[in-house]
Amino acid sequence: MWTRLAYNLVLALAAPFAWLRLFVKARREPAYAARRGERFGRVPAGISRGVIWIHAVSAGEVNGAAPVVRALRERLPDARFLVTTMTPAGSEAVRTGLGDVAEHCYAPYDFPWAVSRFVARVEPRLLVLMETELWPNLIRATRRAGAPVALINARLSERAARGYARVGRLTRQMLGQLDSVVCQYDDTARRFKALGAPPERVVVAGSVKFDLTPPPDMAEQVAKLRRRWAQGRLAWVAGSTHPGEDEVVLRAHEALLKQFPSLLLALAPRHPARTQDIARRCAERGFKVARLSGGTAGGVAPQVLLVDVMGRLLHCYGIADVALLCGSFAPIGGHNPIEAALHGVPMLMGPHRFNWKEVERRFHAQGCLGYVAEDTLAPAVAALLADSAERRRQSRLARATVARNRGATARLTACLLALIVDGDGAGATVRGGVTR
Repeated sequence: MWTRLAYNLVLALAAPFAWLRLFVKARREPAYAARRGERFGRVPAGISRGVIWIHAVSAGEVNGAAPVVRALRERLPDARFLVTTMTPAGSEAVRTGLGDVAEHCYAPYDFPWAVSRFVARVEPRLLVLMETELWPNLIRATRRAGAPVALINARLSERAARGYARVGRLTRQMLGQLDSVVCQYDDTARRFKALGAPPERVVVAGSVKFDLTPPPDMAEQVAKLRRRWAQGRLAWVAGSTHPGEDEVVLRAHEALLKQFPSLLLALAPRHPARTQDIARRCAERGFKVARLSGGTAGGVAPQVLLVDVMGRLLHCYGIADVALLCGSFAPIGGHNPIEAALHGVPMLMGPHRFNWKEVERRFHAQGCLGYVAEDTLAPAVAALLADSAERRRQSRLARATVARNRGATARLTACLLALIVDGDGAGATVRGGVTR
């Protein structure tokens, strides 16, 4: 009780800064200025009641949730689905990837009054949290409303586990309210149990992101990108760069152009609002630059293509001969390698890989994901670009690794259906963890 009161006191003190943070973010990314009320529990008029509610923070989590939503929709054709996110990128991912099967709005911040208002309005039958979206008040309000709560595709690094352990009592209370914790791998399951999750409710199902199905027009969109930008040239993609990583990538590209003068770099910042700053850095280095959202300057083939459009990185991997998975040269922990592997692209990562430890380990063990440092990045990319046979070998291994690790969606769906009884139309629910 006292830990929850302390948590809510901190939130109350932080409330004015939440508004300020939205205004600051809106200056860099204007989409944050829209629909602010939703973040404080105001639900749009068109949102249904009695929904199966899936909460995913941003685009990557939405893409991971998509196969599960569609699988549940097949089993429960009369159910209403609501997918909430915290970022505009996530909002766009719902619109483009799930707009035909799910409604969308932003999730409320974890203020008790905001989540209570939200839950009372949407009347969820089930709340499904993706990966590590653990919010004490959100979980508590949903359980008090009589709906079960499941955490799925859960992943928890050692670093994140240490953070939760610092507020151990609050963490134990929160985890004790979860009806099911469906983890990607055994290491995450061990950490959740150590933090206080009831062992009988913790299961291991693998990563649902291996079940990602490319959109039907993927081949067509990749072909268009290749015709417009690659034009028969070798290309490498730096996916989801963070501040500080752009310089690492641009230095490597500068060195690579000496050996491969027509080489194209597609650079995708994690937050497209940084595109202008990156374009300035490219100009300072004398690169010919284009933006995915526009045309080439003067019709000249660019040396750097800035991917400034949300949701297009998956397509851009399709034109790559080599993919660099960023967030790994900064202490971010790296980003999802599966999207590049779907296209059969040889992959490289920097030294910070803790976010996807079990996933990237599978690709590394098969020999299709290499580890590099800042000073070895350019030589590693050059070696792959110069060896088409090695690229083909790694391509086959990447695709085979994805195929071998599929199946999590079916296991997750079974876990969630065990929490839902599609009875007389009232959407009755039943609680209880799913055991291994």
